[in-house]
Amino acid sequence: MRLESIFIAEAAGEPMQSRSEIEAVHGGLEGDRYCTGRGYYSPFDVCEATFVQAEALDEIRTQPTIELENGEHRRNFVVRGGDVHDLLNCRFSLGGAVFEGTRLRPPCRHVEQVAGEDGLMRALSDGCGGICARVAEPGTVRLGDEIEGIEEMGNFEGLVASIKDRVGR
Repeated sequence: MRLESIFIAEAAGEPMQSRSEIEAVHGGLEGDRYCTGRGYYSPFDVCEATFVQAEALDEIRTQPTIELENGEHRRNFVVRGGDVHDLLNCRFSLGGAVFEGTRLRPPCRHVEQVAGEDGLMRALSDGCGGICARVAEPGTVRLGDEIEGIEEMGNFEGLVASIKDRVGR
């Protein structure tokens, strides 16, 4: 998968800004609303970084009533050439940073309201909303970087069950 676009917003509801590179730091992406605690869902539902497939956005753009220009999807990284769902429960590098895919990022009504695009939430709901990832190791990420070194981390629930078995609970 190759990085096609980078977007951040400085605060909740502000337009997404396109970048050619970004610093991934502990806690998120430098200057992004969730890294600084100024996101709409801060501090309750924070994704340090979000990934979405370019192909999914291309499909949504075929709908005559929805336009997705300039980051209206409210996701940080747009990648092409693979399925972002394959990054869930995995550790992977992008540019000089290392991320861990943590969970799905379903869309919410807020995305639709900010974008002013009726139907956007439903369009992103069908597996097109992307994923959340944690910054495991900081570094610089640039347009054109490739996702590499994908390593499965295992299932967290399985880890909890294993620990319970070891302690006899």
